[in-house]
Amino acid sequence: MNTAEIWNALGSVPEEEMAHVATRLFALYEARLQQNPDDPEALHFFSNLDLAITQTCQCNSNRR
Repeated sequence: MNTAEIWNALGSVPEEEMAHVATRLFALYEARLQQNPDDPEALHFFSNLDLAITQTCQCNSNRR
């Protein structure tokens, strides 16, 4: 699956299901870290997730 197809699939997920998608991704990478605390892919995922959360929270607070 290419990124355009993933974007389309993500766009078709109902808003109320997005938390389930995020939770599933978190759980998948969390399991990888439990198996290997030095897993570079999992560490990269959590670093990017932390950055995305920080940026989103900053944008939301700037809108208020």
